[in-house]
Amino acid sequence: MGQSISIFEMFKIGVGPSSSHTLGPWRAALDFCSRLNLEGKLEQVTAIEVLLYGSLAKTGKGHGTDLAVMMGLEGNDPVTIDTAHMRSRIATIASAKQLSLFGGPTLAFDPEHQVAFLSSETLPYHPNGLTFLATLADGDSLAGTYYSIGGGFIEREGQTTETAISKELPFPIDTAADLLHWCMKTGMPIHEIVLENELAWRPETETLAGIHAIWNTMQNCIYQGCHSEGELPGGLHVRRRAADLNQRLIKGNSYSTYQEWIDVIHHGGADFSYTVDWVSCFALAVNEVNASFGRVVTAPTNGAAGVIPAVLQYYITFCNQNKDNKVNQFLLTASAIGSIFKKGATISAAMGGCQAEIGVSSAMAAGALCDCLGGTQRQALMAAEIAMEHHLGLTCDPIGGLVQIPCIERNTMGAIKAITAAQLALQSAPDFAKVSLDSVIRTMWETARDMSEKYKETSEGGLALQIPLSLSEC
Repeated sequence: MGQSISIFEMFKIGVGPSSSHTLGPWRAALDFCSRLNLEGKLEQVTAIEVLLYGSLAKTGKGHGTDLAVMMGLEGNDPVTIDTAHMRSRIATIASAKQLSLFGGPTLAFDPEHQVAFLSSETLPYHPNGLTFLATLADGDSLAGTYYSIGGGFIEREGQTTETAISKELPFPIDTAADLLHWCMKTGMPIHEIVLENELAWRPETETLAGIHAIWNTMQNCIYQGCHSEGELPGGLHVRRRAADLNQRLIKGNSYSTYQEWIDVIHHGGADFSYTVDWVSCFALAVNEVNASFGRVVTAPTNGAAGVIPAVLQYYITFCNQNKDNKVNQFLLTASAIGSIFKKGATISAAMGGCQAEIGVSSAMAAGALCDCLGGTQRQALMAAEIAMEHHLGLTCDPIGGLVQIPCIERNTMGAIKAITAAQLALQSAPDFAKVSLDSVIRTMWETARDMSEKYKETSEGGLALQIPLSLSEC
């Protein structure tokens, strides 16, 4: 039996724009410093250096990998940090050429020299590798190599840092067949199976409170994105679109709170184009916040963070299901599907292309939506399969190494595909399905291994090459 994954590992609150290139390195820096502190070596550190390899080096500037590492080295928590002040702190570190290591010693630290982007070197285990080198007062040195394996998950070379791996669950699940087996044996729906497994980590009340925090963060992200104008940072001069779209769709109606806003949307109509426009607006909003180093939820990654919130907000707004128990059901079901993808394939674009991010998020949303709309367990898994089947082979080719083009629009497409997949599954008989979810996951992994490296988050192929040179030099 493989890794045990909690819902709060599939859904992590963090900072954009990338779970693998921002949140993962941030968490790796925190882990390295925490280890130094536990070993009593933190106060002895006189210098520190960070080496970035592979995809982290090739697109790390656009994803803020260097910023994330510095925030982690200073001991900041990505869940609680004031994102509005993050950039000013980075500027202070760069100008003063000093860094406060994990609340301890103040070190000389020049980001231009202490963070090295080794774009021509890749570590063998995973494309997203980074090494921390600490020099001690006695002349000795300590090193730690980490891999950011997607979705904010990290592994330390020689030892997995995710504590959940050793958990024994009442319903161990590695595959969709396992999940279906437990559902059929117990008669329980998917979300109840997941909730029972979560008891291995914490009491049910804590799990439900955590889910509420996840959804609250998603809601704040949608609302913020729909009310933020201007250009996204990074040099591509990408104009935010969610706020403009929101204003056009609201048609002058007034509101002052999130719930009043949702009520206005709900009463504004239910025709197809209106609904599609709002789903797109929700997804755009989240990923514009993500691209601007805002607080988002990995779902299951930052680059695909808009799909699940957009589909869940669609369900609440247009299916009249604004109830806590339905939100719990949706997110618990989605996490089960996401964990199966992570175990059987990957959720890292650096390993599998964008099929591993937008594709997986669309499958998670499709299965969860189908389940909440009254589908059976088999129909929910069928919906997830349909969504992924039509993302197979999707490449990751960010222009300028930024999670903006084509990433933001892809979230709208993933959300719409998820809704379509759920509706198809609801109107279908799983007995006649030719492709199972496990089959499509295996196919996705085989496709990932066959895919050229230049289409795996390196900005060395695809759309990333079809732009004026001046933009690629941002």
